[in-house]
Amino acid sequence: MSVKHALSRGLQLGRSFLQLSLVKSCGRVAAKLRGGRFRGAAGPSGRCAQPQAFLPLRYRYYRSSLRGLAAQLQASGFRRFGGGSARNRAVFLAFGLGVGLIEQQLEDDRTSSATCQEIQAVFKKKQFQPLLKPLNVPGYKLDDYLIGNQIGKGSNAAVYEAAAVRFAPLHQTNTKETLVELKEDVEKHDSRSCCSLRNFPLAIKMMWNFGAGSSSEAILRSMSQELVPASAAAVKLEHEHIHGDFGVVPRRVAAHPNVIRVHRAFTADVPLLPGAQDEYPAVLPARLNPHGLGNNRTLFMVMKNYPFTLRQFLEVCSPSPRHGALMVLQLLEGVAHLCREGVAHRDLKSDNVLLEFDTDDCPRLVITDFGCCLTQRDKGLRLPFNSTWVNRGGNASLMAPEVATAVPGPGAVIDYSKADAWAVGAMAYEICGQTNPFYRAVGLESRSYHECDLPTLPSTAPAQVELVTRLLLRRNPHKRPSARVAANMLHLSLWGKRALSVQGSVGMKKLVDWLLCQSAVVLLRGCRGPQGATVEAELQRSFLSNLELEELRTAVGFLLYGQDNHDLCIMSP
Repeated sequence: MSVKHALSRGLQLGRSFLQLSLVKSCGRVAAKLRGGRFRGAAGPSGRCAQPQAFLPLRYRYYRSSLRGLAAQLQASGFRRFGGGSARNRAVFLAFGLGVGLIEQQLEDDRTSSATCQEIQAVFKKKQFQPLLKPLNVPGYKLDDYLIGNQIGKGSNAAVYEAAAVRFAPLHQTNTKETLVELKEDVEKHDSRSCCSLRNFPLAIKMMWNFGAGSSSEAILRSMSQELVPASAAAVKLEHEHIHGDFGVVPRRVAAHPNVIRVHRAFTADVPLLPGAQDEYPAVLPARLNPHGLGNNRTLFMVMKNYPFTLRQFLEVCSPSPRHGALMVLQLLEGVAHLCREGVAHRDLKSDNVLLEFDTDDCPRLVITDFGCCLTQRDKGLRLPFNSTWVNRGGNASLMAPEVATAVPGPGAVIDYSKADAWAVGAMAYEICGQTNPFYRAVGLESRSYHECDLPTLPSTAPAQVELVTRLLLRRNPHKRPSARVAANMLHLSLWGKRALSVQGSVGMKKLVDWLLCQSAVVLLRGCRGPQGATVEAELQRSFLSNLELEELRTAVGFLLYGQDNHDLCIMSP
């Protein structure tokens, strides 16, 4: 029998024995010990030192007088039973040893938690700096921008390259790239080689306005979800107080390297842009197309121009195993940031992720297109689902099982807290070079698939990415790690493998020591080079600025035992 099992049995026997025969004496001893401890801790003002609220209330008594209580219980048992039998002595000895170990574990937890909080506070003081060189973003009028060619089109908007008029190129070149030119740019791994990005560093997204009317207030109110990633200066002050869908005021998320930033948002008359008559004639207003159904004014948003979408990049390039792990980690960091801010994207797919390269030729990903997002001030991300008219979100193929199988009714809700993390697990297949198993070509459906039907990732994919993907695609959201925990798993597997080599309490101490060393290294290196921050530096800083002991412990548990638990989960009926 192992020592751990023996202690557990001793604790169980001791607890049962105490409940039968020593309840009164335990109460007297506890009252005496607690009173003496608090009287001794009282200062000149008579105020007593209270135990820290680190554990639930039922454990505070044990923490306040644990070692003394164990000794008193042993002495009381010996006196009451004349020394006690060998079994009773063994029970009390195991009980005393067990509670002593619990007290030591609690002290270690308090130290580890304090260390994590201190590290978090240091890295939260410094806000994320703008990436690479600052953008020249002018005012809130369409005339302030020179608009180039169309670079993207979705179901509710078109995106055009743009530049500030005072910084515009002397001549406008044809910047619409063919697939061959796009492949050459990707293979060079240098987004700065693209002429259009040098001439047009901005992108303008023009929303299609069918039913919002032509007043600025109505447009901003109807399309306010698009403004979730907007900066503080994006919208003029007179339009600050607007209401969004889902019965809540839309949140504005803080800046994050893996979430798009909207620099300007304004309304203007719909112009006749290049390709409009051929690409989207039906959404034009009647003054531009007699058969058009659109309104005269709409919403325009100014953002940074990125060279590729994630889908375009993966069609012509296969990232290395390490870059693939970093790309999955960036998506998890972005989703974790949104969840912490009370936002569920609900339309996460490779078309809605933009990509550029850092100075180390590592792909940097940003999540964009928030038109289907859910925002809540209480950050619970639980949407009342009392009617079929409630919108579940976009992208039915990558809709999490708990969302796809939700049934409307009185009191029914849809929990989106881990839905975007599930979508990242599905997108990991694309990043690792395989077809997304939930697209129609493969045939799996999120509402009915079995976990054992999921295909394996290529042998070149890191084992930790395979594990994280399997865990994120669990059907039961209660058995699925959150985006924050999954991101911690990849952080630890990429940079803290040695700290995970020792298990148990010693392993946690070693992990905390590694966190201190890692914090010092990141602070000494800094997050910005001469040409901007690198992806790895941003990820390490994000990890350290979001340290929570329980989330870290959960991530370690998944890394050490997650695959076994996953196999047992599949085998169970």
